Amino acid sequence: MTPMSDEPIVFDELDTSGPKRLARVTLNNPGALNALTLDMIEPLYQRLTAWDADTDIAAIIIQANGDKAFCSGGHIVALYKGMTGQGDPDYPARFLTLEYRLCHAIHSLATPCLAWGHGLVMGGGMGVFAAASHRVVTETSRLAMPEIKIGIFPDCGATWLFNRMPPRLGLFVALTGASLGAEDALISGLADRAIEHSAKDDVIAALARIDDWSAPHAAVSRVLRRISQERVPELAESKLLRHAGTIREVTDAATLAGIVGAIRKLVTHEDPWLAESAANLDGGCPVSAHLIYRQLGSGRYLSLKQAMMRELKMAVQCCRHPDFAEGVRALLVDKDREPHWHFESVSEVPSDYIDAHFRAPWDGDHPLKDLPDVKP
Repeated sequence: MTPMSDEPIVFDELDTSGPKRLARVTLNNPGALNALTLDMIEPLYQRLTAWDADTDIAAIIIQANGDKAFCSGGHIVALYKGMTGQGDPDYPARFLTLEYRLCHAIHSLATPCLAWGHGLVMGGGMGVFAAASHRVVTETSRLAMPEIKIGIFPDCGATWLFNRMPPRLGLFVALTGASLGAEDALISGLADRAIEHSAKDDVIAALARIDDWSAPHAAVSRVLRRISQERVPELAESKLLRHAGTIREVTDAATLAGIVGAIRKLVTHEDPWLAESAANLDGGCPVSAHLIYRQLGSGRYLSLKQAMMRELKMAVQCCRHPDFAEGVRALLVDKDREPHWHFESVSEVPSDYIDAHFRAPWDGDHPLKDLPDVKP
């Protein structure tokens, strides 16, 4: 059961049949779809790193309260206030730096980490979920990184994640902010197992019954394998698999303008998923499209650390350029859904304007310079 608390994030530990313990994190802000704030990220980072160093912790579980969302991403309205002079101007850089440090830390955990990704898994929530060693989706899961709609780019390690999806699928998903179901997550490699959401407590109980933790990752995998075979959720068919041919076709142009033009033609497609995905790009930020195209194209062979370091530069620069604040205003503040982008089309965006987003926005060393390298 989810521990009861008024705190936005809850930590507890569970005994196992052996000498070790299970550690559990519960994102506990369901009214805000468990969106991450700095006050949540800071203790989460500290606790995860402490648990990872504790040899008595056998495995870590990251779950969320409520049935609607695992995590809808970062609390970007707080970022908006910092960007527009309504709040602490240093907040965006501090938040983003620690968010990246957190996601990198989850990728780096030696301790098995099980993320239970029910409901919405979006933006920074995708970064947290996909970084775990054991990622479970359910019949309610809906994964997306729709940053194209708010004038930024898929972040929190998306360079690494999307470049490890089947060819061109990652580019399509990033440019369109396409919504992915559980089957899509399995096929694209964003998740490892699908289990009925109602079986979560059974999974935790089964982990607690383990008395031999000599091979902890294998022990967690055995439990998930068995229960995924016993508690099979009813999943919708994979949209990525069904439309793989179309996705390859529309992303086959030699230029970004050609790809955007081909995808935009899908706005009138009879399939609602393709039409909605194309509409996201059609109304999305032209600068974001350029950032995504360069992010994935030139970031294919970056290490995880290199990807995180470059994305942080891009994210902080987005906070200093107008489109991110405008996109948040239109979608989440005024909610008029009529953003006025700095450029009207991808063809109007100068290359030097995009170059500026890849330059360090600070003096001195990179804030993530001390991150350890993580082997894939």
